[in-house]
Amino acid sequence: VKASKSLSFSLQAKMSRPVQARRLQGIDKNIWVEFVKLAATYSKVNLGQGFPDFPAPDFLTEAFMRALGGGNHMLHQYTRAFGHPPLVKVLAQFFEKLLGRDLDPMTNVLVTVGAYQALFCCFQALVDEGDEVIIIEPFFDCYEPMVKMAGGTPVFVPLRPNPPEDGRLMSSADWQLDPAELASKFSERTKAIVLNSPNNPLGKVFSRGELGLIAELCVKHDVLCISDEVYEWLVYDGKQHIRIASLQGMWDRTVIIGSAGKTFSATGWKVGWVVGPNRLLQHLRTVHQNSVYHCATIAQEAVAQGFQRELRLYGKPESYFVQLPKELQQKRDWLVQSLDGVGMKPIIPEGTFFLVADISQFKSDVPDVPNSDEPYDYRFVKWMVKNKGLAAIPLSAFYSEAHKNNYTSFIRFCFAKEEATLKAANDILQKWKQEKTSS
Repeated sequence: VKASKSLSFSLQAKMSRPVQARRLQGIDKNIWVEFVKLAATYSKVNLGQGFPDFPAPDFLTEAFMRALGGGNHMLHQYTRAFGHPPLVKVLAQFFEKLLGRDLDPMTNVLVTVGAYQALFCCFQALVDEGDEVIIIEPFFDCYEPMVKMAGGTPVFVPLRPNPPEDGRLMSSADWQLDPAELASKFSERTKAIVLNSPNNPLGKVFSRGELGLIAELCVKHDVLCISDEVYEWLVYDGKQHIRIASLQGMWDRTVIIGSAGKTFSATGWKVGWVVGPNRLLQHLRTVHQNSVYHCATIAQEAVAQGFQRELRLYGKPESYFVQLPKELQQKRDWLVQSLDGVGMKPIIPEGTFFLVADISQFKSDVPDVPNSDEPYDYRFVKWMVKNKGLAAIPLSAFYSEAHKNNYTSFIRFCFAKEEATLKAANDILQKWKQEKTSS
């Protein structure tokens, strides 16, 4: 009987101690979980999440098929934990050309499960309890929770819009750092700054002068730079992507993050990398080997073949890295024209998959929600997807809690889509314009 009572008690007893790790408090919400579900439920046209709906290039998918069925059965097994040898070798060769320095594929390159895991490794390996990490706003939303999970404190500095006075459309270049404000964020507690150029969500490509200012402050205060360059090949209008690691004093303190998903239009493959000095990468390898340990071998083999092709064609018209930005610039211009034509003022991006549009002229379209503490851009996007079938992402999702309410009149669209998708979006916008005119 005693044993029976004891068993009954143990089955009914609930844990009274907290089960959640403290580092997860306040970071449980994720913009993508909510808005991807919303788009899947209601949207006819999804310009929200950042992935192409056009195919990856033939040479890449053919490389995957060769790896899959080519008779090398070892490609179905584990490869080197820190990166498939053919991939780290060609990445080292490629970045030697881009950075103008010799690289060791075994120590200067780490392959990760997409750029997302590369970022996680950086924050876990380099940020300690109490360290401050400067994040430039607007920022890709995972930076803040990842800093907090490492025990660090995010410190935010905004890009401030300076609208042109001549009435032309604003460019992402018109969003700029205040040099004095940026300098004021650096202190003895600052461990790192996160740089994202080209920037998601704005599409801003940081100029040599802006990067020089950041580099100067990093050297002066002995601060690391986590440089998220996943859109490095996607720059428009003849702009140049400058790698901050190539500036004086920056190689030894910079980790460069890249993505095959963005580079080769294959986001589902989840192949990313980090390039940097061994003194930093050795600590990232420790995090990597104790978390995911290893990335998919066949995907790495196919990406390696893709880079081998691009190395042969470097700078030539047939290069995918030359062709893709030309195609995307055309798609960008179509969407700019569509949005401008209906009164959503686009901010013309210099790079990336994305453009941000000002929705100030549409405030009367969305009914007020009494007692709602949701930012206006969140309510607008939810209303737009449910009532118009067009999905986007609210810009304030890319800001810290303290600054969200200053940027609630903008939403982000992805233009890395098929021509038919962009035409369908234009049809929705034109119909909406006609409804507004007739009412």
